[in-house]
Amino acid sequence: MKKLGLFLLVGVLLVGLPGSGAEAASKELTKIQLSRGTSLCGIPTIVAFEQGYFAEEGYDVELIIADGETRKLGLNSGTLPLANWDYAYFPSIENGLGIKVVDGLHRGCITIIVPENSPIHTVHDLKGKKIAIEELGGTEHQVTVVWLETNGIKARANEEAELIPYGDGNLEIEAAKKGEVDAVAIWDPIGAQALRQGFRKIFDLHDTEPFAGRYCCFLMASEKVLKEDPEQIASLLRAYHKAQNFINENPEKAAHIVIDKKYINVDDVELAVSLIKNYDYPTYKDRKDGTTNVYEDVEYFSQKLIDLGYLTSSKDAKAIAAKLYTEVKTNDY
Repeated sequence: MKKLGLFLLVGVLLVGLPGSGAEAASKELTKIQLSRGTSLCGIPTIVAFEQGYFAEEGYDVELIIADGETRKLGLNSGTLPLANWDYAYFPSIENGLGIKVVDGLHRGCITIIVPENSPIHTVHDLKGKKIAIEELGGTEHQVTVVWLETNGIKARANEEAELIPYGDGNLEIEAAKKGEVDAVAIWDPIGAQALRQGFRKIFDLHDTEPFAGRYCCFLMASEKVLKEDPEQIASLLRAYHKAQNFINENPEKAAHIVIDKKYINVDDVELAVSLIKNYDYPTYKDRKDGTTNVYEDVEYFSQKLIDLGYLTSSKDAKAIAAKLYTEVKTNDY
């Protein structure tokens, strides 16, 4: 009985200690909103949410669906502390929008495809041809123009290849089937699905130069939140790092997380896994080994956009990159 009484007394004292598990569990989580996409390239947000990584960092996250423009406005105002997007935001940041690139998300998620019977096989075959894109000035547009111009085909103002916006990936595919366009620049998973339905690939953002081996999509932070609460950005990045590491090491589990709960419009697990593997989500080991250098990729693509006249405040890519990128210490790898 004495031992039992002593045990209970110690238990009561431990529960009351500051920082104990009971107290930590009772702390309220900070409510924030984060945007999620509906494609596989944005699944770290979903995985971090479903695996409880945001909660582990102290956040009660509400996931919302927001397009590129809405994310841009949310980051600028601080209503979205962090979001993923790509170098289509670089000109807006250069012009004063309150957003900073703070990390890399993955590699590859856009392809350029043609019908199987098309005579087009290389970039040079696109000279004088029509290419479907989602929107003018969007990522598909910029990627296609960079690829064409790098290979000597003037395309920024449709000089030697015509880029036509359709507003939707499915409409792009239909246009190619009808012969209205010769090629389609398109996001996954629609592009990947089309490859199983009479199309073939002539470009892959993952492994085609000048994009091979570089981040295509980045994590971007609200400059307002960075100034007012930098630890919030650091802690959210830690949650993303956990998710990226999990996705890389468990592609099938990650695919089931987003497919089984209907987060994305894909029901083919095999296709989802193949795309997830292709995106090279960075692991903790990648980060420790230094094989992921976000700043280098920001500077690299800044130079490409300077060459095309999309970035105009300086001819110095380092100066532009300094405006675009901020390093955030997460101390988790």
